[in-house]
Amino acid sequence: MAAIQSPDSTSEDFAALPLPESYRAITVHKDETEMFAGLETRDKDPRKSIHLDDVPVPELGPGEALVAVMASSVNYNSVWTSIFEPLSTFGFLERYGRLSELTKRHDLPYHIIGSDLAGVVLRTGPGVNAWRPGDEVVAHCLSVELESSDGHNDTMLDPEQRIWGFETNFGGLAELALVKSNQLMPKPDHLSWEEAAAPGLVNSTAYRQLVSRNGAGMKQGDNVLIWGASGGLGSYATQFALAGGANPICVVSSDQKADICRSMGAEAIIDRNAEGYRFWKDENTQDPKEWKRFGKRIRELTGGEDIDIVFEHPGRETFGASVFVTRKGGTITTCASTSGYMHEYDNRYLWMSLKRIIGSHFANYREAWEANRLIAKGRIHPTLSKVYPLEDTGQAAHDVHRNAHQGKVGVLCMAPEEGLGVRDREKRAQHIDAINRFRNI
Repeated sequence: MAAIQSPDSTSEDFAALPLPESYRAITVHKDETEMFAGLETRDKDPRKSIHLDDVPVPELGPGEALVAVMASSVNYNSVWTSIFEPLSTFGFLERYGRLSELTKRHDLPYHIIGSDLAGVVLRTGPGVNAWRPGDEVVAHCLSVELESSDGHNDTMLDPEQRIWGFETNFGGLAELALVKSNQLMPKPDHLSWEEAAAPGLVNSTAYRQLVSRNGAGMKQGDNVLIWGASGGLGSYATQFALAGGANPICVVSSDQKADICRSMGAEAIIDRNAEGYRFWKDENTQDPKEWKRFGKRIRELTGGEDIDIVFEHPGRETFGASVFVTRKGGTITTCASTSGYMHEYDNRYLWMSLKRIIGSHFANYREAWEANRLIAKGRIHPTLSKVYPLEDTGQAAHDVHRNAHQGKVGVLCMAPEEGLGVRDREKRAQHIDAINRFRNI
């Protein structure tokens, strides 16, 4: 910590630091994968399955970096890992371990989880030239092998594409993390460690889904329907829409969440609970009358226009409505199914109106870099609302599982307290209200 906090530390100083034999990490255990058998999803408690263990430092391989993790954050994939849904992640680790002698390191009886980090490079493996010990970095979570031609136009299409800390081991909810060097990006210098760690996964996911040509290719003037617009994903989609000259129509579930969207600059807001939308009559039957009522409400907010792009992630509960309200020739982009992945919609409204459904999953390195660049420029801001110490990660994951949070939930790893790591205080002062927007809820 002394080397990290000192402004005079050099790359050589960091390279000379001795590595510990072990470090503290948040894990789930392979012998506990059946601990929640028979329980409903909502009754599975991450606080029971998440452990803080002392684990050995992994071997550093070619093209890799070992990072001292100052802070991380909790994403839904960490919740899924902790409740072993929709399946145990140890299957991912076993398959990855069969790929090569080097990847055998990942097939362990424990899984170190976490797909975000902000920290400092400690060591780099052979073949790493762009990064040096002492570099302050954030990491995106795309892990690729790139031995197949399939991934060289878009690395998300690589057959060996995985999400680090979910489908690989040695993730970011720990004091140290092992990443590929092409996961690293510069830490935004006006943010603290915990603020810099928060955007990673969700910011990059929202960028590809909404802005990138691999997603919806949003343009100025587009009407963008954003489900869960104050949440971890939706809060970044809302910011991208506003920064890109589009018109976000923010769907939320409370007055408090509506106020968050207004504070970001959104004006068109639908409180789905207050307005009583019920898209399903029962668990097997949707209600097209509710789709139409929802579409009418959207047109009231857009001056009579329909939706150009739907930013979808709830899945089953909302997908029929999403397809219906999209304009002729419009686009529905989906990156998740938090309410269920067996979607149902009336295909007549898709094929006869030439609409498109685009599947979108995380982001390639270039997309992640562009999304991080916008954070660094102060165009997009972290949505961090609360920060936990590493030993309370189970409670943090429980909060996310219960949706008892706004924006993103951070975790301090090696950072002893919040607020450290800021290098450009002048830039920070320019954006301080936006940086703290979700903290003031």
